[in-house]
Amino acid sequence: MNSKLLSNTGFYLLVAAVVIFSVFPFYYAIITSFATGTALFEVNYWPKHFDLSNYKTVLGGSTFGRSIVNSVFIASTTVIMALFLAVTASYALARVRFRGRGLLLMSILAVSMFPQIAVLAGLIELIKFLGLFNTPFAMILSYTIFTLPFTVWVLTTFMRDLPVEIEEAAIVDGATPWVIITQVFLPLLWPALVTTGLLAFIGAWNEFLFALTFTLSEAQRTTPVAIAMLSGASQQEIPWGPIMAASVIVTVPLIVLVLIFQRKIVAGLTAGGVKG
Repeated sequence: MNSKLLSNTGFYLLVAAVVIFSVFPFYYAIITSFATGTALFEVNYWPKHFDLSNYKTVLGGSTFGRSIVNSVFIASTTVIMALFLAVTASYALARVRFRGRGLLLMSILAVSMFPQIAVLAGLIELIKFLGLFNTPFAMILSYTIFTLPFTVWVLTTFMRDLPVEIEEAAIVDGATPWVIITQVFLPLLWPALVTTGLLAFIGAWNEFLFALTFTLSEAQRTTPVAIAMLSGASQQEIPWGPIMAASVIVTVPLIVLVLIFQRKIVAGLTAGGVKG
């Protein structure tokens, strides 16, 4: 009995430590976002007052709101394109037998191992050739390229675990591959689609290097670049208050999405882990 109590106590202490370690930076960012002046540099673990001037400074500007709209459009479009391509590719890789299928799947996964900086020069040339420089579609193209390997791999693994009998019954009824994908497999793929889609959205929402490289005007910037530009190009004091307020503003939507879809995220991540 004592050993079980000690084991449970140790487990919950470990969980509490992990939660505190994960949540505290965001909690402290929220506290700092309400501070102004010298209070920004005081160590406080509980807000003494709530001053919304930092949020008014950020949201009152003409560019940050536009950057949020750009990030929403770019991230959402990236998710739609990545999932559409990944679902069709995963069906071919999981259900269609052809020579070199395993090698192709490994090659797709190997693409994700290249760092962004290694392909940056090539992407710049490609985007300039397509005439997409300083447009949202430059980020959408680059984000989709880097998102596809992960989404294809996850959806292929998930689709392999779907019963073959469902597909065979649809084929007997005269269903085409497109009908099988959209009307048979797609409803069963929702946990995996939510998981990969949300991770792709977070990746596109937080990406900085491509967004900084492929944009020139303030009207085309995304939120990570807009936050970086809040410090300005001069050597004056960095406005930590508005930067923290902007960071909280762009982080809250991601937390809300994770809380809404948390059950499907867990189901998608654990899919295929148990064999019946």
